[in-house]
This record gives sequence, structure tokens and C-alpha cells, in this order.
Amino acid sequence: MYDVINQYVNRCVSFQEEELALFNSLLQYQVVPKKTFLLQEGEICQFEAYIVKGCIKSYFLNENGFEVILTFATEDWWVSDMASFHEQIPSRMYIETLEDCELLVLSPSAKEVLLEKAPRFERVFRLMVQRHLASYQERLFGNIAKSAQERYLDFLQKYPTLPLRVPQHQIAAYLGISPEFLSKIRARLSHK
Repeated sequence: MYDVINQYVNRCVSFQEEELALFNSLLQYQVVPKKTFLLQEGEICQFEAYIVKGCIKSYFLNENGFEVILTFATEDWWVSDMASFHEQIPSRMYIETLEDCELLVLSPSAKEVLLEKAPRFERVFRLMVQRHLASYQERLFGNIAKSAQERYLDFLQKYPTLPLRVPQHQIAAYLGISPEFLSKIRARLSHK
């Protein structure tokens, strides 16, 4: 069960067996059914979770009560509300499972123990934050500078298997368009 996460961290830094054993001992394995809220708006995020299996969405509700999906996270990704987790402030988002999930969860206190006893893990988490920041930045630029069709094509390139796992209306919520407009884009592309 820990092999996949150990491979993930070893891509960042080559760890000794005792460092990995400490890391693994601090992780909590959880099986979470689909349609489960891991976090709701107003709660303080108490986890950083590595996805062993499954798909999760992070989103907020706009002023009209519609979902605005920030991210989809699948296997070999981490999910959390970093601001809420690190600052221990109420979250402004929801994190919900879209499929049955297997997670390896790190609590704030476990992370502190890990970083104190195995400080080389700082690099892993720094690289992880950089990866997420780059992904958010790319998404922001795309939302500002690209058409809806270009954003959809980028989505398909970045997440080729996700359309088989996620309903079309949620893809539309991620792209910032209506499901009807997404249907028109898909029809237009199928005629090309």
C-alpha cells in the first residue's frame, strides 16, 4: 500500500528506509466512499491526502449557488485546502469524492513530527506546492486568454481519461461554461 507514495516521494529525494518507515507510520490509510465530503466550507482542513485510488473534486459555490470546480485530483495526486491546512483558518471550499477512494492522510500534527524528525521531507512538500502552483497558474492563464473550446481541448490533453470518470456537467463547471455550451463544443469538434 505504501509503495506508490514511497515512489512518489523518492522521485523528489532519495530517502533512507528509516525515513520512509517514519513517513509511512505517520500516514493514516482511509477508504472513503464516493459522494463523501472530506471538507466543507467553514471547516478547518485537517489533512493533506495522497490519492492511492479514486477521483476527488475541489470546488466552491458562486453567488448563484452553482459549483465552480477548481481541481480534479486522481491517483498519484495530493488533495487539501493548503491555506486552511497551514493557517488553520476556515475553508472557503468543498472537497468531495467522486469515486470510492483509497487515501493516505497526513494530519497537521503528523506533518510537524515528520518535518522535525526527517527534515528532507521539506523538499518533497516544497516541490509538491510548486507543482500545484504551476498547475493553478496555467489554469488561470488559460481561463483568461483562451476560448472555451481551447480550454476544453487543453482539459482533454491534460486529463485524457477523466471524461470517462466525471459527468459532463462537472467538466463544464471546471471549464466555467454551461453544460449546454460544452455539448455544442463537443458537437462542433466531432464534425471536424
